[in-house]
Amino acid sequence: MPARILLVEDNEMNRDMLSRRLTRRGYAVDVAVDGQEGLDRAREGMPDLLLLDMDLPVLDGWEVARRLKGDPSTAKIPIIALTAHAMVGDRDHALEAGCDDYDTKPVELKRLLAKIEALLAGAPG
Repeated sequence: MPARILLVEDNEMNRDMLSRRLTRRGYAVDVAVDGQEGLDRAREGMPDLLLLDMDLPVLDGWEVARRLKGDPSTAKIPIIALTAHAMVGDRDHALEAGCDDYDTKPVELKRLLAKIEALLAGAPG
């Protein structure tokens, strides 16, 4: 059974590109377009991993990560933060919010896949 990834991304081009590429790699991909929808879908669907844009409408990715990691029923879902703002301290900020790993946009698929595979195998990011 393929690993289930929830992609929470508000940018349509990024969402379409990533979901197609991950699907071609054998993952089952669900998408959400804002933070609240991502939070709801994560709680309902219990994905194997979350790819979470940090700059989202309605509820930002930082808050989504905090809420998921603060809820015992979703705390174990691995989260990879995705952001175009590769500022000093952003990785630490993402990890403090509860994300298990961090990656920058534009996404380099090979690097992101390595992080996904490591987290799905149970290795820390």
